[in-house]
Amino acid sequence: MTSTATSSLASLRSDASVRRGQALHFVMDGQRVQAFAGESVAAALMAAGHRTLRQSPRDGAPRGAFCFMGSCQECLVWVGARKLPSCQVVVSEGLEVESLAWREARP
Repeated sequence: MTSTATSSLASLRSDASVRRGQALHFVMDGQRVQAFAGESVAAALMAAGHRTLRQSPRDGAPRGAFCFMGSCQECLVWVGARKLPSCQVVVSEGLEVESLAWREARP
């Protein structure tokens, strides 16, 4: 890992030698998030520095992406009318995603 790779949140993405899909934006809890075509919502959020996706119902501890294969259900988000693991949702331009807390807080 290079020194620049550890110096900022943006550095959580691999270096420029990796071929990426087209740059795009999606919306998470009303905020625009930069991503690349082909990434999962969970990967794009993690690269953008967004680690917490929900709170534990037991003790309120922060929860986020864990297994990155859809088994653990820790990264659940709302996409339209469906609750889905964010690691299994591919980003697309203008996609609107809501955390469980964001959805529940809306009137």
